[in-house]
Amino acid sequence: MGTLSVKGLTARYGKTVALRGIDLELADGEFFVILGPSGAGKTTTLKSVAGLVDQVEGEVHIAGHDMTGVEPYDRGVAMAFESYALYPQKTVEQNLASPLRSGRNGTWTPQEQAERIKQVTTTLGIDHLLARYPRELSNGQRQRTALGRVLVRPAEVYLLDEPLSHLDAKLRAAMRAELKQLGELSGTTTLYVTHDYQEALALGDRVGVLREGRLVQVGTPAQVYAEPVDTFVARAIGQPEMNLLDAAVEAGVARVGDAFTVGVPGDAEGGARVGIRPRDLEIVNGTPPADRLVLRGRVVLAERLGRSVELAVDVAGVQVITVTSDHRVHEGDDLALAVEWDRVHVFAADGARLGAARRPEGAALAGGTR
Repeated sequence: MGTLSVKGLTARYGKTVALRGIDLELADGEFFVILGPSGAGKTTTLKSVAGLVDQVEGEVHIAGHDMTGVEPYDRGVAMAFESYALYPQKTVEQNLASPLRSGRNGTWTPQEQAERIKQVTTTLGIDHLLARYPRELSNGQRQRTALGRVLVRPAEVYLLDEPLSHLDAKLRAAMRAELKQLGELSGTTTLYVTHDYQEALALGDRVGVLREGRLVQVGTPAQVYAEPVDTFVARAIGQPEMNLLDAAVEAGVARVGDAFTVGVPGDAEGGARVGIRPRDLEIVNGTPPADRLVLRGRVVLAERLGRSVELAVDVAGVQVITVTSDHRVHEGDDLALAVEWDRVHVFAADGARLGAARRPEGAALAGGTR
């Protein structure tokens, strides 16, 4: 059993069911990220582990101990709230000192407190703000203070509720790069929630995708990106979103209009959806490769976004999105796009992933032509 074990976790707010039987096992020192949209149950998961939700069923074990009936302050967890939850009447220094002076953490000497606060605030870049009050801080500074108040004391499990959500883009990217390197987090089991797939992929040892109170997929960042279990996960990870194209299936072949066909893995008849990530499509110059699916079409929209160009390509009446760094591509250009077969996903009509597409026997590789 790891540091944190959750079995059959169900949480309610009155008659509203927020979590529906969550099972989760975190290894010692693991950094686990829960990814999901607003309302999926991310914050409720953290609060349930921390003991802050009343109507909870299931089991929570921390460091091998059953937390049933255990008060939040005795669970050995430290939680950062998205809403900061700072004491408005206390300075930054006093806010950070409060966990070191209360309950089971009240054995720190004044000198130890000062040294610990200095260490954490220097790491977070807020050591010059110690004398300020929360009302005198920017949102980003408040968020870093809230994070510092969690990290300032040791815990069995850190629970982080979107701790970077209020930072500006530049600082957010920098903090994301530094967060897992913090000594306070690198050796401590951490449960982190976010709606940002980039944060999830960059930070997580493993990622769990949450939808309507259920974990629909758990895996490494590479697994959830390359093998999404359904169309919900496929759309949740990646920007631009995965192309999901309606297809008719007959005799093991999925036909996307007059654009192209792919072989369907497994058993599927009637309807399906073919998924291709925009960044997996490459513009072909010269002779198209014989070992890839090739789509031919005309650029109908070219949106320049700094270094990259996002293209909408009409492939025999089907619109496909791709991304390129070639700024010489313009609207109206004819081009060919190639993608590896194992990066073409096939989903059943109900959204469940069937697997990677295969080359249909006897079928042309090329899509629509002009």
